Amino acid sequence: MTLSEICIKRPVLATMMNLVLVLIGGVAIFRLPVRELPDIDPPIISVQTVYPGANAQVVETEVTEKLEDVINGVEGIRTLTSESREEFSSITVEFNLARPIDIAAQDVRDRVSRIRSNLPDDIDDPVVAKQDSDARPMLWVAMYGDGYTTQQLTDIADRLLKDRLQTVGGVSSVIFGGEKRFAIRIRLDAKRMAAHGIAVTDIEDALKEQNVELPSGKIENLGREYVIRTLGEMKTPEEFNNLVLQRNGSTLTRLSDIGFAEAGVEDEHSIARYNSKPAVGIGVIKQSQANTVEVSRGIQDELERQKAALPEGIQVFVAYNESIFVEKAIDQVWSTLIVAFFLVVITIFVFLRNVRSTLVPTITIPVSLTATFLVLSMMGYSINILTLLGLVLAIGIVVDDSIIVLENIYHHIERGVPPMEAALRGMREITFAVIATTAVLVAVFLPLAFQTSITGQLFVEFAVALAGSVVISSFVALTLTPTVCARVLKVTSSHEESTGITGSLLRMFEHMLTWMETRYERSLQWVLHRRRTVMIFTGIALLLSGVLYTRLEREFLPLEDKGRLFSPLIAPEGATAQYTDAMLRKMEAIIQDVPEVAGFFSAVALPFNGPGRGSQGLAFVRFKEERSRRLQDIVGGPHGLGARFYGEIEGAFAIPIIPRSIGGGFSQPFQLVLEHPDIQKLNSVGSMIAGELRMLPYLTSVRPNFELNKPELEVRIDRDRAASLGVSIEAVSRTLQTLFGGRDLSTVKIGGKEYEVIAQLQAESRLTTADLDSVFVRSDSGKLIQLSS
Repeated sequence: MTLSEICIKRPVLATMMNLVLVLIGGVAIFRLPVRELPDIDPPIISVQTVYPGANAQVVETEVTEKLEDVINGVEGIRTLTSESREEFSSITVEFNLARPIDIAAQDVRDRVSRIRSNLPDDIDDPVVAKQDSDARPMLWVAMYGDGYTTQQLTDIADRLLKDRLQTVGGVSSVIFGGEKRFAIRIRLDAKRMAAHGIAVTDIEDALKEQNVELPSGKIENLGREYVIRTLGEMKTPEEFNNLVLQRNGSTLTRLSDIGFAEAGVEDEHSIARYNSKPAVGIGVIKQSQANTVEVSRGIQDELERQKAALPEGIQVFVAYNESIFVEKAIDQVWSTLIVAFFLVVITIFVFLRNVRSTLVPTITIPVSLTATFLVLSMMGYSINILTLLGLVLAIGIVVDDSIIVLENIYHHIERGVPPMEAALRGMREITFAVIATTAVLVAVFLPLAFQTSITGQLFVEFAVALAGSVVISSFVALTLTPTVCARVLKVTSSHEESTGITGSLLRMFEHMLTWMETRYERSLQWVLHRRRTVMIFTGIALLLSGVLYTRLEREFLPLEDKGRLFSPLIAPEGATAQYTDAMLRKMEAIIQDVPEVAGFFSAVALPFNGPGRGSQGLAFVRFKEERSRRLQDIVGGPHGLGARFYGEIEGAFAIPIIPRSIGGGFSQPFQLVLEHPDIQKLNSVGSMIAGELRMLPYLTSVRPNFELNKPELEVRIDRDRAASLGVSIEAVSRTLQTLFGGRDLSTVKIGGKEYEVIAQLQAESRLTTADLDSVFVRSDSGKLIQLSS
């Protein structure tokens, strides 16, 4: 007994089997992650290392090259690129698509840990991370308020919002952009240090000895137990100013004698504004399998609840929300899916002209489509544009099986066979045909799932959704469809239910089809008598199609109007944050001139992808939803934002935001790689090629990522002289690093949070090369030696 015969004779079994598929598929709909596009990030691992105070050359030789040598041995590497700049090393490793990213990350992590002991002690531990689109913020909140500084905004966001937002379901972490985190700043005066005989090492030692809180044991008696706590940590700038650095008899040298401590910020260069007002950006990173839309709703609901707890005048606004694009795109496809379903049902009714017959595919189509979500869930896929597009196309395919079964069973009923017997006879005749049809369709779509390129990976979920729906529709056609037919269809005239207005419309449609059939027959006769002419015109059409195809523009994905713009600003190498900010304000003025702009977030020296650089700025621009011009028209053209940026502000350009799940971000669409062992020659040729490319009218941003022109002062040490004076190279380097670069010497705990204590020369003591002469280093014998010695 076949499956179809069992189901026809046991309708409850058939109904329950299909009902289970629908229920599980329905549950999967609400549990599947929702994305705009499939997650097809290539397996890319980044290794980032911060080396405080080191220039690019030192970073290259001491960190980057050593890490490159050990990482190169990892299996499956496709490309390895590195960047060394001031205080920062970044290595990006792209693996073959077949390489599991988790295993690749672990291999890289193991290699890096092996060589950690050979790297400088002063570096921060290398951070090995997967470059996943889900590891970037999917939502940015701008916090601003009249009369509030960025430091105050940062403190409010850290205390009142960060922990709350992290508790929202699906949130992985919350980061800040443009923050000015509190720190104790120790401002030193080199001349007063020399006058009191104080070196940097004395300050460092004093902080280690006097700013400490260690377990001190406990006191126990018969009734109580007391924990002893020695309050040795300093909390306020006043306490740090009273820090004793040296004792000479009864005379004490305190920090206030050689400088002062004050409440400051960790990063004094970063600047952030929203609509030209001081602001802080709060970025929300979701968990990899979380629903983007649900996370966004949870964040916005939490923000509404927390607004009452914020100080008066503080405003929070969602400046960028990826879920808007996802929700709109998914809603459009859902709408298309529903419309397609009803069009199919109406078409079936028009041709079958029978309500009972139309009822069968009307039931089976939703069953097949809903159960397909079970397949997506089992494969670990998501609800996205391509999977839903696959279901839209599947509507016209899954209905075929049901119609084949329905038509064959109805054919027997029209001959006078009882419905039950007609269903059994019909299924014996076409069971193999249904299975064969399913196998052919699966063979057509499923090979897409085995493509190894990025394009192939993009369509894997599309192919599986289509193939899965076809397989399930075959199962439904073999189980549910004959069961319904055996109990719904009956011997009747095909026109019995076609009365009234409906009957008139159907008869009119039938006459129209008859007319079209007649015209088609005449056209076919004409074509068959003029075969040579038809072949010539067909050849010409094919030739023209090939010519037109070569003239079509090619894109991986079509350029969409997302209403968002990313505008980087690259100032000349070595520019200060203040210089870059002046250029950024010019960008803001241009942006404000555009009537379609709803708001913008601008920043300088954001610490993304390493420490912030004072020569780099950016602006995120949000446009109004209701506008007459497309984003491409606003940005492009001779008078567009892109042209104005490029013409009025050197180093500024505009990039429309693209989907994150295809590598996303803001990478350049074209990259030219140059290789040469001589870095001077490489820089010269690269600059020449970049200059030639800038002359091309259709390129708006050409920038080499290899720069050798940052201003630099070199301190040359007479090693013999230093050795004779008992001064180590390390002591000189650490002293310069602290005084001119600023270095974390200790920490302070306030309100349950830990902040840095940073020592550095006062700004007026590090303006010119002459300030280097005021630096003293302590020798092995304890004497102070002037650097110029």
